[in-house]
Amino acid sequence: MAPPAPRNRRRPLRSSIPADPRYTRPMQPHLTHIALHVRDLDASLAFYQSVCGMVMARDRTDARTGDRIVWLASPGAETRFVIVLLPGGPGRHQADTDYSHLGFAVGSRTEVDAIAERGRQAGVLVWPQVDADFPTGYFCGLKDPDGNVVEFSFGQPLGPGAESVAGT
Repeated sequence: MAPPAPRNRRRPLRSSIPADPRYTRPMQPHLTHIALHVRDLDASLAFYQSVCGMVMARDRTDARTGDRIVWLASPGAETRFVIVLLPGGPGRHQADTDYSHLGFAVGSRTEVDAIAERGRQAGVLVWPQVDADFPTGYFCGLKDPDGNVVEFSFGQPLGPGAESVAGT
């Protein structure tokens, strides 16, 4: 008889996509990028480089459309995960009750405070600093030039500082 499943674990939801019989073991996809259509590529590029500390991993021209496409990554993660910026976006108008966001970890509460102050001065602070229960941590949120909310956090079990809270 198998031991009972731990109570604090959720069972995976069943997918409406049937299993592929060609594979003998489950595939394990890895998240590699998110693509954002933006109204002003240069403004978005400046925000993600200066505020988020991202570096350019690729800067290319699409052969079919002639559009400039930029890949941004956290330093050292250029082959693991990127944000792809594509021109021609409509902008985003996010409702106050919509908590969709991109999340960035920083190394300290002081860094969260500094980013919040930069956002306050620029008029793009949407979430003043909050000290929330684990696993949310200490965070603030700014709007990027397209209207996407970008969270900056410390004390989550992800990114810088994760080691100190991993056992919490």
